[in-house]
Amino acid sequence: MDVLQELEPVVARLLERHLGNAKEWFPHELVPWSRGRDFEAGEAFDPASAPMDEALRSALVVNLLTEDNLPHYFETIHGMFGSGGEAWREWARRWTAEEGRHSIAIRDYLTVSRLVDPVALERGRMRQVSLGEVPRPATPIDGMVYVTLQELATRLSHGNTGRLMDDPWGRKVMARVAGDEQLHHVFYRDLVTALLEIAPDDTVLAIDRNVREFAMPGTGIENFAGHAKAIAKAGIYDFAVHHDSILVPIVVEHWDLPNLQGLSPEAEEARARCLAYIEKVGKAGRRMAARRQEPALAS
Repeated sequence: MDVLQELEPVVARLLERHLGNAKEWFPHELVPWSRGRDFEAGEAFDPASAPMDEALRSALVVNLLTEDNLPHYFETIHGMFGSGGEAWREWARRWTAEEGRHSIAIRDYLTVSRLVDPVALERGRMRQVSLGEVPRPATPIDGMVYVTLQELATRLSHGNTGRLMDDPWGRKVMARVAGDEQLHHVFYRDLVTALLEIAPDDTVLAIDRNVREFAMPGTGIENFAGHAKAIAKAGIYDFAVHHDSILVPIVVEHWDLPNLQGLSPEAEEARARCLAYIEKVGKAGRRMAARRQEPALAS
């Protein structure tokens, strides 16, 4: 509670900056409605009518169903940060309003373009929201560290998915959603930077925990492991992306974990453990990238 209240002026400043940088956009303008036609009751989905790499289809389904769990994310964020003051509560509400556009835009695009089975998609949404399985960080400090990593991971997943799509409409939808996620990431990233000044030992301990235990928020999705494997194999989101685009630029460089001064013995131990884990993830990412290159070299 003390840390949340001490951070409230920082939250107010970062929220003001966020509102200045956020651009108004409208989901209906990103959807190619002229492609649409009625769905007959019981009409079976035919993937041949919309040819697409199955890994890309997996990524679109996971990205959308993850966004669908917004009610539970709001519950977690408001419950974790809301007691810190009005600036915290205003941020939670604004973040929720912006996130709500993401599932609208992606679902409308996928439905009108007939890229995924709408029946399976709706059943997946019902299952996901009914389960309410979301990450629940142990402390508010853990929460701030986790969402910093998660927002950037989500931005990368959306952005990389869009870049692999042939359809310019699809690329535009995913790029717009990724842009919002980037702004959300920057908000939390700079909040943790302030935390490192206010409570360095507790923050380093939280960084260590969340780096080593990180999991994307879509784990409640049916066959999430299978989808994640396909997504990783396509290079949309894998160990290499996680290491090169999240852990190194944010934890090692932006938060400057290797060079923090005046830490307690416990925090020093956590720092060493975290940096060793980051190096391990980097090695795993390089091995996976090399294996993906082998078929191409063989051919």
